[in-house]
Amino acid sequence: MAPRLGFPGRCLTRRPRFPRLLLWGVTCHAVVRGLLQSVLEGRAGLVLLSRNESSHDPGYCETGAKSALALDFWTLSSEDLLAVLPVDPVKENYVRKVKNCIFSIAFPTPFKSRVRLVAVSKKVLEDILDLDLSVSERDEFIQLVSGEKIPFGSIPLAHRYGGHQFGIWADQLGDGRAHLLGIYLNRRGEKWELQLKGSGKTPYSRNGDGRAVLRSSVREFLCSEAMHYLGIPTSRAASLVVSDDDVWRDQFYNGNITKERGAVVLRAAKSWFRIGSLEILAHHGELDLLRTLLDFIIREYFPSVNVKEPNRYVDFFSIVVSETAQLIALWMSVGFAHGVCNTDNFSLLSITIDYGPFGFMEAYNPDFVPNTSDDERRYRIGNQANIGMFNLNKLLQALNPLLDLKQKQLAVQILGTYPDVYYTRFRNLFKAKLGLLGERQGDDDLIAFLLHLMGETQADFTMTFRELSEITQRQLLELSIPQQFWALKTVSQHRLFPVWVSQYLLRLKSNMNDTDSERRRRMTTVNPRYVLRNWMAEAAVRRAERSDFSEVRLLQQVLQRPFQTQSTAEKAGYSSPAPSWAKDLRVSCSS
Repeated sequence: MAPRLGFPGRCLTRRPRFPRLLLWGVTCHAVVRGLLQSVLEGRAGLVLLSRNESSHDPGYCETGAKSALALDFWTLSSEDLLAVLPVDPVKENYVRKVKNCIFSIAFPTPFKSRVRLVAVSKKVLEDILDLDLSVSERDEFIQLVSGEKIPFGSIPLAHRYGGHQFGIWADQLGDGRAHLLGIYLNRRGEKWELQLKGSGKTPYSRNGDGRAVLRSSVREFLCSEAMHYLGIPTSRAASLVVSDDDVWRDQFYNGNITKERGAVVLRAAKSWFRIGSLEILAHHGELDLLRTLLDFIIREYFPSVNVKEPNRYVDFFSIVVSETAQLIALWMSVGFAHGVCNTDNFSLLSITIDYGPFGFMEAYNPDFVPNTSDDERRYRIGNQANIGMFNLNKLLQALNPLLDLKQKQLAVQILGTYPDVYYTRFRNLFKAKLGLLGERQGDDDLIAFLLHLMGETQADFTMTFRELSEITQRQLLELSIPQQFWALKTVSQHRLFPVWVSQYLLRLKSNMNDTDSERRRRMTTVNPRYVLRNWMAEAAVRRAERSDFSEVRLLQQVLQRPFQTQSTAEKAGYSSPAPSWAKDLRVSCSS
């Protein structure tokens, strides 16, 4: 039976048991289709492209170069991918079962109506894409990030993958509404894969329309950026545009279909490969292709692994196990629940991807589930570490056909280290949240005790830790909780709160060469004051649906500095209890 992992009270028996608790040259689709026609005619497999004759790699930009002020010469390249990984020989864009390839060529479907820019990330444009912010004001930019026109050098691709959804094998899934435009190599020498989400149908759309709605796109844009500034590995969002095209959605899967507006997010990640990318190949016995893809992934994204080593797949697995455990511990430290931790949503690079019905926990509750369609509460926040182990086991099953007996045994042992890696990271993160230095017996119990009190009083997770970062030891000693510390006020109602305070203050005394002001400074750098609460995202969505994008942009600015008190955020109530209208707010899975 699999061990239970997560918040204290969900731990292994052998662990201490806690109480329960590129400038963009724009090219029209027809031109690129014409160029591809001769390449794809009669070809059954690999699409080979000639090397760029430039002395630099595609997308190269001088390190000292300034951000581009126009979209004239910026280029993407799909060459790195297409030179190695086979493409579906069928060039028509219709839903079908696809075999023996990694990608299908699929072009975005432009909107029929007016397209408007909702928001843009200045940091992503300037630091990742080498573009000046002013570029976002140009019509060519809107055309590009909405999928109306594609960048020079781009061959739009939809990725084929499968996955286990809610624990059950779902077979072929794939990019049903996303188009990989290509790879950009920026002036820092970093490669970023750019992808449009909500940009139309692909061979993997199944019964979907290939679109994303404004509601879910606002949430994805804001959360991916919020997670980045919280210090959590994540995909990035460069831009968000909205159209007046009608998109119909049954938001809560209750038969109530409503009209919404189509939107597109331009996303960036070092890689979009996920566990399901390997699962689909192993499941269908495409082992040569599985080996090809694995070697490509190792060579491109895992430089510490020698691709010529016989044990390279075991070494690769070891890194993914460790980094996945650490990613989930980071999620837990900020109260983040992903909502749909299927294997097709788990990145092989251990970054957070595919933001859907996520949620930041408000009142502390290990059983918090943001996804209203998760009836069995499989993806509750306190079960995320267990799900991580389940997903890694599915990854191992996909690798097994390429491993000999000894390698399989070693990989099983590596998977067995996952709980220790997770608990070590979890403990260290929560010790930092409490300002604890060094190792002392009883630290685990101190953390668990506080979480227990928070659970019983339904205290706010984020603000309890933040207010502990701001309150002085003298105020705690006197149990004098200032009125503005509303979350701590809630916890203090518990009859055992004075006992916890006494233990906490005693433990702080053991911090070597520490002062109270230094403790508070240290704690405010790891305990955010602002996270993307569900009601905050909903308020921004409601305004955006009336074409008022001001709150989306305000939230974006606030979430870029989550650890700093901001007057605009305080005025908006972003560190206050949820407003009355948000008490029973639900998160939709439909997007």
